[in-house]
Amino acid sequence: MSLIRLLILITALNLSGCSPEDQSTTSNAGFAGLGQDADGFQHAEPHQLLTFPTDHVAHPDYRIEWWYLTANLEDNDGDPLGLQWTLFRQALMPPSERPAPTPWAADQLWMAHMAISQGEQHQVAERFGRSHSQAPLNTLQDSQAGVISSPFHAWLDDWQLKASEEADGNDFNHLTLTAYSGEGASRFGYTLKLAAEGPLVLHGEAGFSQKAANGQGSMYYSQPFWQITGDVTLHGETKTVSGRGWLDREWSSQLLDARQSGWDWFSIHLDAGHKLMAFQLRGGGDGEEGSNYRSGTWITPQGQTTSLTNADITMTPLATSVVAGRYIPTRWRLEVPSVDVDVNVEAPYANRWMTTSVPYWEGEVEVSDRASGEPRGEGYLEMTGY
Repeated sequence: MSLIRLLILITALNLSGCSPEDQSTTSNAGFAGLGQDADGFQHAEPHQLLTFPTDHVAHPDYRIEWWYLTANLEDNDGDPLGLQWTLFRQALMPPSERPAPTPWAADQLWMAHMAISQGEQHQVAERFGRSHSQAPLNTLQDSQAGVISSPFHAWLDDWQLKASEEADGNDFNHLTLTAYSGEGASRFGYTLKLAAEGPLVLHGEAGFSQKAANGQGSMYYSQPFWQITGDVTLHGETKTVSGRGWLDREWSSQLLDARQSGWDWFSIHLDAGHKLMAFQLRGGGDGEEGSNYRSGTWITPQGQTTSLTNADITMTPLATSVVAGRYIPTRWRLEVPSVDVDVNVEAPYANRWMTTSVPYWEGEVEVSDRASGEPRGEGYLEMTGY
């Protein structure tokens, strides 16, 4: 669930404009209001069939959605570097309440985040946009933000993830990503090529990812097999980079249970070629009060999957760091005995706080064997609600 992905953030932005009476209601509706009722919107449910390339594009009848890329890279000096790029969409009203499309009407809010992390450096930028869900295709491409399937193109202003020029029109396996912010010595961003070396992965029950014991959830798939090359600019200096990426796609209308306060989400590339997605939502479990809800997917090098349940996964914080005035768990023990995983997952740098409109922690992590201490892989960790 990418861990469920931060479109949460967009919801929280909407809530920030609520009246005090509205805020008191949404404060009991899960993290950032994502547990509130979503009457009038379409809901993610089991047995929905995902089809491609159709499901690469936006689903405006659902309340929230995201296209979420993280990458573990090295520059031409062999130094590690991490990056994130995310496009979020939120419907501002149910389909039945939407105005007719006009140049001034909008029923979809868009937000994009980008970040580059290397050593103690951590640069973050954010943008906002809007669109109308019923805009004709021939005018949608002129909108400030949107997503189309053929050729694939997701954008907000000039930040864009799109099919490579040499790719077939329906090809989602070869993409380019471009995003820059700032000027002169403060300029940072990237121009990257993404090539998929494995299949798309459906999480949960054929793409339906349950998020709490009472059954609500999201539609969720990933492309965890990206090989990435390109150029990254940080503090005005451009470096050649290469490495591995992970793209999450998720959409829902009521993502969380009202009891859930946030989440911890891991995407891990193991050196043997396997990959692991695992998350816990704090609260919403079916055990004692305050229990967490966990889920995940074990992925073979060929892309075959095994769904993991709460009973399969143990997540234990081992150490915390003070980040932005908060105590953030930046070292974890992650256990999945059924696939012989018992590892420590540690952020080599704690200062990966995303200073966006609704802040959260997102950063690169190193994975080592719990018993021997030997390196086993790398990945990304996202934490919200702290």
